[in-house]
Amino acid sequence: MPPFAPTDNLVGKAPFAGLLYLVIIITGLGAEMGLRGPPIDFADADATAAAILLAPGQFRLAIVADLVMAVCDAGLAILLYLIFRSAAPGLALSAMVFRLIQTVLIAVSLMALLAAWLVLGRPDELTDASVLALVFLDLHTHGYDLGLVFFGVNSLIMGWVVWRSGLFAKGFGAGLVIAGLVYLVGSGLRFFAPEWSPAFMPAYGLTILAETAFCLRLLSQGSHRNRST
Repeated sequence: MPPFAPTDNLVGKAPFAGLLYLVIIITGLGAEMGLRGPPIDFADADATAAAILLAPGQFRLAIVADLVMAVCDAGLAILLYLIFRSAAPGLALSAMVFRLIQTVLIAVSLMALLAAWLVLGRPDELTDASVLALVFLDLHTHGYDLGLVFFGVNSLIMGWVVWRSGLFAKGFGAGLVIAGLVYLVGSGLRFFAPEWSPAFMPAYGLTILAETAFCLRLLSQGSHRNRST
């Protein structure tokens, strides 16, 4: 099947999409690895509670970062649909829907973080507040992984769209497909074989590489059009 012709407004939309993607990567990794993740120890509720209460601003900033990520994710879903709709309208629409579902699930899961914060703020009124807070933190983690199931499907579809569209090099499409498989396997392990989940964590490095590469390619699209390979 021959590649599709580039859309007339690709150069205008792609850099903005790349900018949103960059914000998503920075806020997503920053919230998980730099802000929210370090204080949480799912094996020790008391230590987790103490660490969060010791740095309340850090915990709140993680919530803000996730909110920014969700807003940008919704915008990116729409922009990617507009960029690729002329190449594969049905697939581009499907990818947008799956990404928006992921965005909603991740945004809703932030309620669990807020619940954990509210519980920790009332230790005198609640029995085992630290344990209850840890349950909410675990609920957020599972809600996040549930969102990544839909994002994994989105990545598979987007990878195929990028591969066949002719708008970008096929390697970017292959990278997104690999990222989608990693997200699906990782979330599956979280739900059905959690004891194997830690061993699989290094594989998420592939998703960071693939998405960062595609992000940078979108950002550079304003200067020139990439010939299909």
